[in-house]
Amino acid sequence: MTEKEGKRVRVRFAPSPTGPLHIGGVRTALFNYLFARQHKGDMVFRIEDTDSNRFVPGAEEYIIESFRWLGIKFDEGVSFGGQYGPYRQSERRAIYKKYVDQLLADGKAYIAFDTPEELEAKRNEIKNFQYDASTRQMMRNSLTMSKEEVDELIADGHQYVVRFLVQPGEEVHVHDLIRGEVVIKSNILDDKVLFKSADELPTYHLANIVDDHLMEISHVIRGEEWLPSAPLHVLLYRAFGWEDTMPQFAHLPLLLKPDGKGKLSKRDGDRLGFPVFPLEWHDPKSGEVSNGFREQGYFPEAVINFLALLGWNPGTEQEMFTMDELIEQFDLSKCSKAGARFAFEKGIWFNHEYMLQKSDDEVAMLFAPIVAGNGVETTQERVQQVVHMMKDRVNFVKELWPLCSFFFIPPTEYDEKTVKKRWKEFSAQQLTELAEVLEGIDDFSVEGQEPVVMKWVEEKGYKLGDVMNAFRLALVGIGKGPGMFDITAFLGKKETLSRLRRAIEVLG
Repeated sequence: MTEKEGKRVRVRFAPSPTGPLHIGGVRTALFNYLFARQHKGDMVFRIEDTDSNRFVPGAEEYIIESFRWLGIKFDEGVSFGGQYGPYRQSERRAIYKKYVDQLLADGKAYIAFDTPEELEAKRNEIKNFQYDASTRQMMRNSLTMSKEEVDELIADGHQYVVRFLVQPGEEVHVHDLIRGEVVIKSNILDDKVLFKSADELPTYHLANIVDDHLMEISHVIRGEEWLPSAPLHVLLYRAFGWEDTMPQFAHLPLLLKPDGKGKLSKRDGDRLGFPVFPLEWHDPKSGEVSNGFREQGYFPEAVINFLALLGWNPGTEQEMFTMDELIEQFDLSKCSKAGARFAFEKGIWFNHEYMLQKSDDEVAMLFAPIVAGNGVETTQERVQQVVHMMKDRVNFVKELWPLCSFFFIPPTEYDEKTVKKRWKEFSAQQLTELAEVLEGIDDFSVEGQEPVVMKWVEEKGYKLGDVMNAFRLALVGIGKGPGMFDITAFLGKKETLSRLRRAIEVLG
């Protein structure tokens, strides 16, 4: 159902504050955002914190900061305001209780007093046990007990749960915008817990349905791992008589390991050296620090571009997309049903491409603090000059310093392998002569130096490679770097001659 059909598009992203936001959750939020913006609809930020035992301090703030960095903007919700609040589920207890009581009154749910020990005993007794039409009559619940017994147990403070009454023998149809028509037999569904008296909070299943209905959510776009829950959610919509307002579902493909089989996990990132969280995460309990895309040096637009193409294909050869282009071209029907392999090397490639797209000044602004952090005092203009020469050689800004430090700090030692290969018995003599040639050049620009030096090499009958390789070693300390006259023009005559003479003295 779209805006064109008379109903405003409203989507939601509803994470649980149980730790850092996994990159798969970021991809889900991105697809919701693209869909909402394309249809000029709303994106709601909701916090699903009904599992009080798993709450982690700082997780909610971390999630909000992640989206701020990525440029994914919400229209309403926790910290954003809106007319459908509160948007934090723990603040909506009274709302949920009303709907729990409605299901109980209508005979579509029941109260169960089974203890964890009793449930475990039943699992040991019955292979593949699940709480459903075939087993509920042998359990301690309001279907097998009198009203007086139930009321007495509640009055005495016994803990209980409310379970949904799933009727057997039904076909449950879930229309999915990515997977088409999914049909499930109700016999395989268990009587899910909807509410727990212990903390007077609903479970995900009930809270999610009630919130989506009350907040007028038109489309639920979520990960494939939630697909098994969809039939239950359809049955709950039916139980409340909300079929006409039921959102359309779209279940996105899983993010898979870069190698091997299975779902992408943090362990894969640790093993292969890539982040699986948008920002660095400091675990408040264990003290463990997990790397983030931001801290690893990724540009947010590179992360967005990379994630957009995991499970979605525009149908063209285009790979580089701005956010506006993604919004214009995004189409749920072009999402894959199969899992998307998390080829992190492609993410690195995207970062390199965005590095090339950025102006020298933009990259220099990011590189300048690294230069200063290495004890170098210089101007922004000189940092920018170095960036111009070197940014095409790196994937991340932080990789510039190891390649570029020689521009700012003279070498204190010379690479042993390069010395053996490039410093000949005649190198000292040739560079002594070269120093004299350079001393006589007034215009030390590339254009001022190059023809003079080249003419000298030709007149002397020297091999250009012998001279230039030794020259590079003297100035850089290793056999790598941009054009020699780009380096000398940047260093200036005084520094160039100083480095030349020191290399002659040290290497002999």
